[in-house]
Amino acid sequence: MSQELYNDGSHICTVFRDLVTGEGIQANQFLIFDHEHAALIDPGGELTYSRLFVAISNYVNVQRLKYVLVSHQDPDVVSSVNKWLVGTDSKIVVPALWARFIPHLTRSGNLADRVITIPDSGINVPLGHFQLQVLPAHFLHAEGNFSFYDPVSRILFSGDIGANFPPAGFDDSIKKLNDILPYMEGFHHRYMSSNRVCRFWVNMIRTLEVDLIVPQHGRAFVGKQVVSDFLRWLERLECGIDLITQSSYRVPSANA
Repeated sequence: MSQELYNDGSHICTVFRDLVTGEGIQANQFLIFDHEHAALIDPGGELTYSRLFVAISNYVNVQRLKYVLVSHQDPDVVSSVNKWLVGTDSKIVVPALWARFIPHLTRSGNLADRVITIPDSGINVPLGHFQLQVLPAHFLHAEGNFSFYDPVSRILFSGDIGANFPPAGFDDSIKKLNDILPYMEGFHHRYMSSNRVCRFWVNMIRTLEVDLIVPQHGRAFVGKQVVSDFLRWLERLECGIDLITQSSYRVPSANA
């Protein structure tokens, strides 16, 4: 049901990996708990809400959840937001670019004093005795997109960057990059927009102390060596518009 990524007694980071059932895409949800305060990252959609609500109650009174943070606008990230607005007193922390779409997910009046918008430059979100860093990750893959860095645990919650889709073993960690590339490379070719923004993001991440990279889908990259290998691979990756040619933009033939 859950796996603790870090626990020093007062600061806990937990991932929930197996809450999606049926035809939905596998997705990870994250809870950070610090000195009696808690935040939920990328809570998911209808497929995860009920089971996630019960699971996080092992750590915190769910009604008192302080923040629900969303990295971008995809349904597997944010479509349950109305239930969190109704079922908790939490603030919804959302990219400013996508904030105007949140009213489409909830009823009139539910948003009063409940939304914190993230500027393109990112913000620091205070939680308990530390600050969660919200880092720009625009165009990787969403136009307004963010990663989350916890300086206490040294965990980078990277969203779709590093997402991987092995057939099983999601709780297993990635120790060697080559082991996961067959389940990761195609996704990044399509969903990351260009090598240029990959390099900008990598340059930023290298200024941080990162022991784990935990994406929204699949397994975590655990240890400085595989983290370094992943960043080196990403900064060299040709993807998105780097791979587009005129042949991608043609009128379909009569037989298509």
